[in-house]
Amino acid sequence: MGSWVLYDLANTIFSINIVSLYFSLWVVSAMGATDQAYGNANGLSMLLMFLSAPVLGALSDQAPRRLPFLAVSTAVCVGFTLLLGTGGLLSSLIFFVIANYFYQGSQIFYDSLLPEVSTEENRGRVGGLGVGIGYFGSIIGITMGMLLLPEKPTPGDYTTIFRVTGLLFLVFALPAFFLIRERPRRVSPFGLGAVRRAFVETRQTVQRARQYRGLARFLFGRVFYTDAANTLIVFMGIYVTQEMAFSTDEAQLLLLASIPAAVVGGLVAGVSVDRFGPKRTLNAMLLLWMVVLSLTIAIPVLDLTPALFWVVGSLAGVALGGTWSADRPYMLRLAPPRYLGQFYGLYAMVGRFSAIIGPLLWGFVVNTLGLGRPAAVASLLALLVVGYVVLQGISDEPRPWSVDELAPE
Repeated sequence: MGSWVLYDLANTIFSINIVSLYFSLWVVSAMGATDQAYGNANGLSMLLMFLSAPVLGALSDQAPRRLPFLAVSTAVCVGFTLLLGTGGLLSSLIFFVIANYFYQGSQIFYDSLLPEVSTEENRGRVGGLGVGIGYFGSIIGITMGMLLLPEKPTPGDYTTIFRVTGLLFLVFALPAFFLIRERPRRVSPFGLGAVRRAFVETRQTVQRARQYRGLARFLFGRVFYTDAANTLIVFMGIYVTQEMAFSTDEAQLLLLASIPAAVVGGLVAGVSVDRFGPKRTLNAMLLLWMVVLSLTIAIPVLDLTPALFWVVGSLAGVALGGTWSADRPYMLRLAPPRYLGQFYGLYAMVGRFSAIIGPLLWGFVVNTLGLGRPAAVASLLALLVVGYVVLQGISDEPRPWSVDELAPE
């Protein structure tokens, strides 16, 4: 179990350093490229993952062991992370697309190993422990950046960050490859039939979601609010350095301060879900996101003091942690236990789809339309409002599932 949890720390270092902060700063601040260059690369990697996720899932299900696929996808991600910053802007963007694709792919294999390191009785606690340890990965990543980056970093300074990030990912991931004891399974050889079945099952799951009151509407609304939240996190580093004139050190401290706020948000939202229900809790988190986005727009547009953004960063952390603590239980209220695995697969696909749209939309608004970054945040605010409105037509009252809907698959 410990080595599985440690992998969560390892991949979070990559996520915070490469996807959320330092690579985007290298592209825009160090190399003078546009937000759209980074947004398109991010969106392309997520599009490739969205299209191939059913194939990877089928591959995972058909192979005797999943651990080798986790090892290979991690190794490829690490390899291309080490190459970031070499060969110029275009080659590094290509390296990023490949590294992020294999990082996202490794998540599929990693998540599927949870039954190997847990029991039915402790699965939730083990998964929650992985999420909690993952926050320490964020702290390690940002602290490492603060130690290695000078006050005015050069492109070469960022390259050092990329290489250390790749090595830390590998070092903390290695125990999982050697210590997880995966039970071999008897399965049929992987082939095109398995791929076809994966796509057919995905289509059937989409159709089945419409049979359950509120489920399809919830998933549709989730596209909008996850789009807004995830895109803001991805571009936060660029926004605070370019619009708020924060230094790189200040941007790092801002993200560092948001991590304990996210932990608090997750804990508070968890208590709220038990007391008030997932719908009211998620509504509160989405309203908090609206405050965060409105302040993000207002500070540069109204020329308010940039110091206010320290409050915004903490509120964003609370909203982020609280959102994920509320929307997973919401799914449990809406989906029958028999098909929960299928619907959580659809839930994940919705998240990947929103991760395609958000970065592309941001680049389109900022660079193609030339409206600037506050306008891009306003577009995210509009998406968030749409998601909030969509969710209001759903009841989170417990459903009286039939015997067939309660039965295991």
